[in-house]
Amino acid sequence: MRRHIRRTRHRFFNRTTWRTRLIFWLGAILVGVVAAAFALLGELADHTFREHIASTWWLPFVVTPLGFAGISWLTRRFFAGAEGSGIPQTLVAIERTGEGLCKRLLSIRIAIGKFILTVLGLFVGGSIGREGPTVHIGAAIMYSIGRHMHVPARYLERGLILTGGGAGIAAAFNTPLAGIMFAIEEMARSFDRRNSTMMLIGVVLAGMVAIVVHQDNYNYYGTSPANIDFSWVWLAVLICGVVGGILGGAFSQFLITAAKMLRPLMPAHAIKIAFACGLIVALLGFVSGGVIYGTGYIEAKQIVSCAGTDVCAANVGVFYPLLKILATIATYLSGIPGGIFAPSLASGAGLGANIAAYFPVELASTIVVLAMVGYFSAVVQTPITAFIIVMEMTDNQDLVLAMMATSLIATGTSKLICKKSIYFALADNFLANLKMTEADSKDKS
Repeated sequence: MRRHIRRTRHRFFNRTTWRTRLIFWLGAILVGVVAAAFALLGELADHTFREHIASTWWLPFVVTPLGFAGISWLTRRFFAGAEGSGIPQTLVAIERTGEGLCKRLLSIRIAIGKFILTVLGLFVGGSIGREGPTVHIGAAIMYSIGRHMHVPARYLERGLILTGGGAGIAAAFNTPLAGIMFAIEEMARSFDRRNSTMMLIGVVLAGMVAIVVHQDNYNYYGTSPANIDFSWVWLAVLICGVVGGILGGAFSQFLITAAKMLRPLMPAHAIKIAFACGLIVALLGFVSGGVIYGTGYIEAKQIVSCAGTDVCAANVGVFYPLLKILATIATYLSGIPGGIFAPSLASGAGLGANIAAYFPVELASTIVVLAMVGYFSAVVQTPITAFIIVMEMTDNQDLVLAMMATSLIATGTSKLICKKSIYFALADNFLANLKMTEADSKDKS
């Protein structure tokens, strides 16, 4: 008994343990501040772009392709490793901690580049989200702080990276539960009991800081006035799960395949590819009336709040989900920094608006929420994270069972089309690109 008390006292008053905890917590607070600033600047960039194209319809045909090309050049020249979502890079760092890639992929320089270039991507009309980049930035901040503060290796290798990634999701969406589940379900693929307490506290701290900065306990997509009529709702669950699963799986598989096909061309033609992708996005923007640009936050919030009304249909259009999906693919393949989280949720909302047209009007909001869960689950293939994210973002606990069922059906359907999780497949592709670039550099030297 006395020995147990002595051990407990030693653990509680141990200076190294408390120093490590403080580093985790202070790092998480910093991630929350950076994520909130990232959100504000990203929204400002998106708003500025939309404001300018409202009066000058041809502007995207100049700004978007040139902007994509310029951002691609900056990324490859000064911030190699910052391209794309950032979640694949974080996964590579977690899985290959002993190969020196952590220092390269999770540096402060990469975090700064990710921040600036993602905001620039929104400023020129890219169909990108900031949630994946926030995961990358959060992991880089936590890892860099831990390395410079000489945190013990058992925490540095996984704990700090997982905490930073989860904190990034929590702060970006104000969804602390989803941040925790994303760290466990997608990034760790296991539950590390040794680091779990500090990870949970870190994620919650980052989410709280984001709330303070935004000065409101905001819900990302507002509050959904979902109505449940169980004579219809389970039919909607099945349809949203299957249709969302097919479209989400097809999106993921196409993106993975296209990225592999472009891999041999990237070292020599990256700028040209980025320019061509920018032209495609500009064309899709023109066809859609400008609704496919940016994160999709504005359109998704509008769909959730006005589902089932003529206003909603008139503002986004029947083809919105398809056009948004194509714009997101083109933007991601350009190689500029930016994620697919928010655009996928917006695409799912648009899909839900179309499905809702065949159901009673009072179920419209419910079906939009279920379709968001279905499509997003199918894209990322993390069913628990997906339904928790949408539940927290829409402040809707009444649909928990329906969202869980939709998420599981969609994920299962998606796996029939896309066998490997998109982030792990893109992580493999990123490693292949990295090896190709290194080989090319050796040949030139």
